[in-house]
Amino acid sequence: MTPPVLEPAQYTAAKIVGFLYPIQMATGILGHYVRGQMIVAGDATKTAQNILESERLFRLSIAADVVTCSTVIVLVWAFYILVRPIDRNLALLAVFFRLVENAVLCVAAVNSLVLLKLVGGTDYLQIIGTSQLHSFARLALSAQGLGMNVAFILLGLGSAVFAWLLLKSRYVPKALAAWGIFSSLLLAVGTLAIIVFPGLGVGGLAYMMPMGIYEVGLGLWLILKGVRAPRI
Repeated sequence: MTPPVLEPAQYTAAKIVGFLYPIQMATGILGHYVRGQMIVAGDATKTAQNILESERLFRLSIAADVVTCSTVIVLVWAFYILVRPIDRNLALLAVFFRLVENAVLCVAAVNSLVLLKLVGGTDYLQIIGTSQLHSFARLALSAQGLGMNVAFILLGLGSAVFAWLLLKSRYVPKALAAWGIFSSLLLAVGTLAIIVFPGLGVGGLAYMMPMGIYEVGLGLWLILKGVRAPRI
């Protein structure tokens, strides 16, 4: 049953969600963009050289990933407080999806630190040839991208549940919540399809754009308008 009034904690949680959405998007995009600039397709050695020459920048991308993960934890906590009165069990399901997603991304960040060990020529790796180390490093970088694909599926599922609860709550416009359900499921299904059929990846990140629009739109709405008490 939809609650007739909003608790003070829900108003605060809504503002937190609104402010954190653009922050976690910005740091997430930063980390992905920086790594992308260092990759040379089909050339593991050149990729390794780019990382070594811009090691501080690469470490900044890892730090951005850690900030993203930390921000998402707070965002999910606030989102749970916001929609918990609507359906506590579904809200917990969304939280579990998002936290497991975050755990996968944290492992991916650790993988990037391992990559630095590979390209840096750590003493105990000297028995392995340089070209082999570079190949291992490129594989580690690819593994991070694969981890992000898994995380995107979990992100989409968790976000879809949260959006469904927003639709039921009527705290935000129905069109915005409905768009959230659509874009979240598109992200999850689209990423899963690319895992099964890699050739679909030639379309780039276009299928992620609706999710970006939703997160920006919801963030702005919660910051500027906040949540509204549902009409009985």
